Amino acid sequence: MIARIKGVLLEAEFTAIVVDVHGVGYLLSIPISTFDRLPQPGGEVELFVITHVREDAIALFGFATREEKQLFELLTNVNGIGPRLALNILSSLPVASFCSAVTNSDLKTLSRISGVGKKTAERLVVELRDKLAKMALGGTVAAPAATAPDHIRAAAEDAILALEQLGFRREGIQKTMEQLLEALEPQECSAENLIRKALQQLNR
Repeated sequence: MIARIKGVLLEAEFTAIVVDVHGVGYLLSIPISTFDRLPQPGGEVELFVITHVREDAIALFGFATREEKQLFELLTNVNGIGPRLALNILSSLPVASFCSAVTNSDLKTLSRISGVGKKTAERLVVELRDKLAKMALGGTVAAPAATAPDHIRAAAEDAILALEQLGFRREGIQKTMEQLLEALEPQECSAENLIRKALQQLNR
């Protein structure tokens, strides 16, 4: 099971890319939101991956952020939502906008997505509203990290997830992470160092 991939971007289209990993080319389907974050072909790319296994094929889906991956997993667990429609939803709305539409029962916005009619929109609200609230998807993951280089943003996301698993509240983690990213030099922003520094502040 492939969960993450790092390699050289060989080809890139709006909905699919090919990544070379030690001479093996992996084809991944992606949402447009991930396409917008890709380097130029020939550059290094690192993505979160979901491996989807069917009787007749194995498909890989790649995501620039952990939130996109989590939302994709939630969407494909909704009755009637397959991987292709889930990708279309992610391509049509940013994670935060989709989560806002679901939690606010905004059927009009959801129904505008190609492939999502009124009944499907209602099903999304019923099945995902509570789950999105519990997972805090769509929240801001350390605003400074959103504009930081890819490796720092990835390190911040990994640190936030690790701190959540340790039982700290997301709001406190985000505030602490913003302060650290502003105060630390880029070379100090590894996931391990961010976790260590954040623990020092959160445990005060």
